[in-house]
Amino acid sequence: MAIVYKSFPVGPLQCNCTIIGNTDTGLGYVIDPGGDADTILETIRKLDLTIEGIFHTHAHLDHFLASAEIKDATQAPIYLHEADRFLWDTQEIQCQFFNIEYKPAPPPDYKIEDEQDLEHCAGKCIHTPGHTLGSVSFYFENEKVLVAGDTLFLGSVGRTDLPGGDFNTLKQSIQRRLYTLDEKTLVIPGHGPETTIGQEMTTNMFVKYNS
Repeated sequence: MAIVYKSFPVGPLQCNCTIIGNTDTGLGYVIDPGGDADTILETIRKLDLTIEGIFHTHAHLDHFLASAEIKDATQAPIYLHEADRFLWDTQEIQCQFFNIEYKPAPPPDYKIEDEQDLEHCAGKCIHTPGHTLGSVSFYFENEKVLVAGDTLFLGSVGRTDLPGGDFNTLKQSIQRRLYTLDEKTLVIPGHGPETTIGQEMTTNMFVKYNS
């Protein structure tokens, strides 16, 4: 299985959108289309992929602003963890709060389940609540790539002072689910530069490996 992926910041809050696919089959996924739909669609074309699913690490506005446009263009279904549906239903309020243009996204088509396979890329979903109740990360073991959303950042972690956030839950998600992955795993966070699991285990001052 030959996997290709590209991650790049999009939208007004510069969320990292990731496109990943199987070059043997030409099938793949979009993760966190947080804006700049034209850029996302152009990248899909350059990678020569047919999108089979639009996945969200969680339902904060900066991770779904282009979801409707990507669905319209690709006809791919939208995936979200059920525990974040209450946030998805507040899209308009979230956009008003940040004074960002509201483009309604349709309801999610499917619920993300813990350990769910992303079969076209040999990936799986990992439920990592804490930043929000329904936060998930996407792990591609063969590539040693983790799309972590706003759970884990370079030298930091996701904020937990918003609805559904809880620091102790976030800490458990990172220590029990993410720090158990291969230390060489590349971490693509929801915002900012990449890191690795090993680097965060040894240097992250917010959530340590064995604290």
